Amino acid sequence: MPIYDYRCCNCGLQQDVMQKMSDEPLTVCPECGKETFSKQLTAAGFQLKGSGYYVTDFKNKSQPKAEPACAPCASSGSCPVAS
Repeated sequence: MPIYDYRCCNCGLQQDVMQKMSDEPLTVCPECGKETFSKQLTAAGFQLKGSGYYVTDFKNKSQPKAEPACAPCASSGSCPVAS
């Protein structure tokens, strides 16, 4: 089951809640009782483990390589060509 982050806009309570994806989002704050409890947007955290998963398996090999910076840009930090 996923863990969702919730925050109350009224009292500032932050809480992690484990609930099913099919469950309705919580709206009532357990601390102050007001309907200001909302789900926060967070980054999903997962890691592929075990044999058979390699760091390079899912990288996009067709991405163009970045062009190297010209000598004045690299040394001074500003680009006279772009001005």
